[in-house]
Amino acid sequence: MADTSIGTAEQLRDPNYTPALHRAIPLGIQHVLAMFVSNVTPAIIVAGAAGFGFGSNSPDFPELLYLIQMSMLFAGIATLLQTITIGPVGAALPIVQGTSFAFIPIMIPLVAGKGVDGLAALFTGVVIGGLFHAILGLFIGKIRFALPPLVTGLVVTMIGLALVQVGIQYAAGGVPAIGTPEYGSLLNWSAALVVIFVTLGLKFFTRGMLSVSAVLVGLIVGYFYALGVGILEWSAVTGSWERSAAFALPQPFKYGFEISAAAVIGFCLMAFISAIETVGDVSGITKGGAGREATDKEITGATYADGLGTAVAGIFGGFPNTSFSQNVGLIAMTGVMSRHVVTCGAIFLIICGLVPKVGGVIRTVPIEVLGGGVIVMFGMVVAAGISMLSDVNWNRRNMVIFAISLSIGLGLQLEPGAVAGLPDTARILMTSGLLPAAFIAIVLNLILPEELSEEATEEVSGGLHGHGRGALPLDDNR
Repeated sequence: MADTSIGTAEQLRDPNYTPALHRAIPLGIQHVLAMFVSNVTPAIIVAGAAGFGFGSNSPDFPELLYLIQMSMLFAGIATLLQTITIGPVGAALPIVQGTSFAFIPIMIPLVAGKGVDGLAALFTGVVIGGLFHAILGLFIGKIRFALPPLVTGLVVTMIGLALVQVGIQYAAGGVPAIGTPEYGSLLNWSAALVVIFVTLGLKFFTRGMLSVSAVLVGLIVGYFYALGVGILEWSAVTGSWERSAAFALPQPFKYGFEISAAAVIGFCLMAFISAIETVGDVSGITKGGAGREATDKEITGATYADGLGTAVAGIFGGFPNTSFSQNVGLIAMTGVMSRHVVTCGAIFLIICGLVPKVGGVIRTVPIEVLGGGVIVMFGMVVAAGISMLSDVNWNRRNMVIFAISLSIGLGLQLEPGAVAGLPDTARILMTSGLLPAAFIAIVLNLILPEELSEEATEEVSGGLHGHGRGALPLDDNR
């Protein structure tokens, strides 16, 4: 519900309205709390896949601190592009940008086991993909027809399915612990379960900021639980704090510059999906906060900011940015449409990104504790995809498109050795699972006739093709 003490109903619907500073700052920080964990998690996952993440004992482990720092800094900068705008860049709306989960299935195969050496090609791909993403702003409205809910829902579901394994591995003790007696121990799982139970309790039995930041609070409680049971030593926390600098600037091309065909193709193809996601979020913000449809100028500006924010982040070692959907829901809940509120949150993120001590503390979060948080988050990604799929008319045609796309995409993800004979570039793109699934769904959706015969569907589904009201045309005589 809107808080009328902040302003009149008309003011609350105005993106250009500026509430009093003592109210704008807490509201802005609330936006940061809602997205903070999701924003830094991709950096932790990529570092883990590369081999210098939590529990790896790699000499490059301190590089994780820099990646976390850049995740915060450039989420703030990209958010400022959306709220303050520079010329045509930015929507002038309260859009919160953050590191995108969508690109993780592309990034993991690019860096798997390569350590810091794998980051040059990755971040070069981020820069080129970001520029391509910005170009999409010129004709974003013309490609929306190719990405109906059937395709976007499938893609979001695939993103979540690609990541749920990571959450379970983290909760059990992390990939480096696999094969040791500690992996999967009750102690490890107890830390993850504390986070899950606290998160669920706050999400469903509290209101306001506590409910919005349930995952973050759950992680904090889990962190202190880990300290109490000995999973984490207090000396590790103080040591990381003392070794972290009080202030540090980002370094351009810190990891070098290397063009990889797999990285460039992967990031450019995923830019389509990210761009459509941003269009949906912009529409959600204007509809939920102002009760109107988004204008073409707002959608175009948001796409420009999405792409340029990603490209600039890549130069300094930041990951692809996109609009964060959870903050769209927060705007609808609070009823505060002011972009200047989000600007306050963006400035807070930038300050955090320039202070490595913040990342130093995040770096000490036990992987088991983080596992509890990401189990919730990645499960919600799958649930969001299924929710999008609920808008699909589940006729015979759409069922076949979904079935083939999911089978091939998820199958390649689960059995990457099946395409071991392909060149490296093709193998990386195929084993992401996400790109082949999206490509097949888009192509089939464009070329298949609108309806398949009932006999053909019965043949491929064994009769289980669905008889719900949304699945088949209604026949009053049956």
